[in-house]
Amino acid sequence: MDLYEGSQKRTFLGHPIGIYICFLTEMWERFSYYGMRALLILYLTKYHLFGAEKASMIYGAFVGLVYMMPIIGGYLSDRYLGSRKAVTYGAILLVFGHGLMAFHGQAAYISEDTVIRDETALNIFFFALALIITGVGFLKANITTVVGALYGPKDPRRDSGFTIFYMGLNLGALISMLIVGYVGETYGWNYGFSIAGIGMFFGLMVFLWGQKLLDGHAEPSNPERLKEIAFAGINKETAIYIGGIALVIVSWFLMQYQQLVGFFLGASGFIMIGIILVYGFMQCTKIERERLMVMCCLIVFQSVFYALFEQQAASLTLLADQQFDKNIFGLQIKASQVQTMNTLFVCILAPVMAWGWLALAKKNLEPSTPVKFGLAMIIIGAGYMIFASALGGDESTSKSFLWLVFIYFSLSWAELFIIPVGLSMVTKMSVAKIVGMVMGTWFLFMAVGNYMAGWISSLMGVSGHGGSSAMLDMDATMGVYSTIGIVSIGVGLFIFILTPLLKKGMHGIH
Repeated sequence: MDLYEGSQKRTFLGHPIGIYICFLTEMWERFSYYGMRALLILYLTKYHLFGAEKASMIYGAFVGLVYMMPIIGGYLSDRYLGSRKAVTYGAILLVFGHGLMAFHGQAAYISEDTVIRDETALNIFFFALALIITGVGFLKANITTVVGALYGPKDPRRDSGFTIFYMGLNLGALISMLIVGYVGETYGWNYGFSIAGIGMFFGLMVFLWGQKLLDGHAEPSNPERLKEIAFAGINKETAIYIGGIALVIVSWFLMQYQQLVGFFLGASGFIMIGIILVYGFMQCTKIERERLMVMCCLIVFQSVFYALFEQQAASLTLLADQQFDKNIFGLQIKASQVQTMNTLFVCILAPVMAWGWLALAKKNLEPSTPVKFGLAMIIIGAGYMIFASALGGDESTSKSFLWLVFIYFSLSWAELFIIPVGLSMVTKMSVAKIVGMVMGTWFLFMAVGNYMAGWISSLMGVSGHGGSSAMLDMDATMGVYSTIGIVSIGVGLFIFILTPLLKKGMHGIH
């Protein structure tokens, strides 16, 4: 059997040449997203003077919707647009969204114990976030689907290729948080957000230039369908683009009602799981159906991982800003730059783990996908428990930076056991006709986890007005970290118990 059947024929450095266009596009898109995200909760608490609780909920609603929207983008790509057109449209929306973030109006101030905010500027801010949410929805799932399309279903390079792709994501994030975070905190939030927007523009240019190197692996499945009339003389392709603007308006509305987002995400997630399972029973063979069931199980579990992992841009950033000595060898770093440790560790560890998976696979010793998921949950859970225990007795506001290094190393190591592995799992185990929708569901449960991250972070805030309300309650913070650590370890052990059953349902796919 040809292991490379279905893979892109043109290669470079041992991998399909198209992977490098996806690498660069995702690198610049993540440059823009993570640069903006590094500043977000600090911007909300220091410029608009939201308390830690409210700022965390806004953050959770934003990142939740960011990862929910790919379910729609994935469906529209599968059925109509194809990945190339969907990624291009998403990138255009992102350029406008990040550009609009540079305009933030008058800073909030306190008058007679009341916070006075520029409501017009806040509406523009929420609209910019809505453009980013919708843009990510069209781009995120579909750029990942393009990567999967470059590798045949039996291609042994697939997991390694996804790890390379994921390293590009983290390289963009690393560079952006060093530059965007520093500029935003030092010279002004608008300057930081502007640099993030320029990065997204570069990403769009790279993808437009490199489309010819994809060799047709991202085209619409039925191009003629896009020319059909949808309504009022408008063809379906144009109607989809108009619908994208409608999604921006819906996202703008939801961003202002954060608790509604949580209900919406949870309901949508389990509806999508139901749709996938119904499709499996009605349209699939026994093997395809059982593979879909395994995927749905692991997709739900990964939301717990994200609830812990995404604390880095919420409570961990506030914690770094308020409680830690950030003078490193005489260099005073910014709170937003602390998040670069995650991407730095991933860039260091990803090539090692990519090589390790290949080496273990050659000896038939590579852990199965469920085992990798379980290990990720145990590593991140243990990291939070140790972190909480170490800091619990330290009442100073100049805690050792080494403990931040420790927790970020734990997050990064766990990340490489679950995120690139999960993305690879979806593309190789899904039924071809619904791969975009399944990938969207993966991101939808990432959305649930991200929203939960904001909600968990909100449990650590101190009530009050003005600047003091941005402070974290340290007793509550350490208690929450201990609790989520125990829950995560429990989930990891439960996955281990289920592993024999899950492996059986995978039918030979590792």
